[in-house]
Amino acid sequence: MKVFCKRTSFWVTLNLLSLIILPSLALANPTTGSKIDDTAPVPKIPNVSPPKITPSYPATAPPPRVQPLPEERDIQERLQETDYRVSALQPDYTGNLWVASWRGLSRIDPNTGKILARVALPNRAISALAQDKVGRLWVGTYEGLQRVDLRTSEITAQNLFLPSKRVLSLLVDKRGYLWVGTDNGLALISPDRGLIVTTLKNLPGVSANALTLDAEGQLWVGTLDGLVRVNTASAYIMKRIDQLPGSTVQAVAISPEGLIWAGMPNSLLVINPKTGTVLRSVTPLRGRDVKAIRFAQDGSVWIGTSNGLLRLNPNTGAVLDRQVPGLPSSRVLTLATDVGKKLWIGTTEGLAWLMPKMTGAKPHLAFTRAVK
Repeated sequence: MKVFCKRTSFWVTLNLLSLIILPSLALANPTTGSKIDDTAPVPKIPNVSPPKITPSYPATAPPPRVQPLPEERDIQERLQETDYRVSALQPDYTGNLWVASWRGLSRIDPNTGKILARVALPNRAISALAQDKVGRLWVGTYEGLQRVDLRTSEITAQNLFLPSKRVLSLLVDKRGYLWVGTDNGLALISPDRGLIVTTLKNLPGVSANALTLDAEGQLWVGTLDGLVRVNTASAYIMKRIDQLPGSTVQAVAISPEGLIWAGMPNSLLVINPKTGTVLRSVTPLRGRDVKAIRFAQDGSVWIGTSNGLLRLNPNTGAVLDRQVPGLPSSRVLTLATDVGKKLWIGTTEGLAWLMPKMTGAKPHLAFTRAVK
């Protein structure tokens, strides 16, 4: 009986121990024996297909390195943005030369090329220059007209209610009055008072591209549709010459013999001002875009075109100097003869000068892209 009781108590004790030990073993980590934290969040595995995870590359080789480097490209882009054109040249009464570039207005010594003065203007798109009888400089821009006092380099008058703000040409007549050509007519200004005397808005051909005076002191205007002669005292139209080959007159000059030389987009015409007839079309300039005409003291005539510079014998039309080399650009915009015993040439890429017996023009380094 005692043996049975002992066996019974042994099995009861063993069963109780199994009830205590087995649940605790079920909560233990099977590898480490540590308990699992029921509160830790279960990480989510993204449902992404293998091709989206594994990057794929084309079979071609990578592109070559871009030339030039970013720093060099920045310098080149800034140089390209700068406009170096020299659009107008004006000798002054002291023998110096005013240079109008799209980087500003400067006065230089034509003998040495040294820059003597610079004038800051509100608009640098300068299109024309003229000096009145008192010595003040008038500057035409695409935003109007300014009068500059050369002693102080200050602007003393501007705009003056012109027919248009886009000034294309300037000229001081024999009485000392200033004629202003715009893309919408002419204006006559009193330089002393800085006031408009009259305007000529109904100009045949509309745009006053170029101006010159004849031996009688009357004004010739090159327009979009031929030539117009204007009385400088009354501002009345005296004569019109139209139906010219090419129509648009963009440069005009009077020869020592009193003939009109008219630069057209595709020719150079010599015209009798009294009859209005075309005497000849200068053969070497046929098909050439003529931008500037200047007669020199030696009797020759310089012609600037959009494709180079030439010197002609005005009597025969023979070419004396063909395609002058050394210019900053072949696109000539303006000329000034016999200033410091030199010919000065304004181009779309800067300023150059030429002396007799030189084989080619020399660029003025302060006004060309060569100087960074």
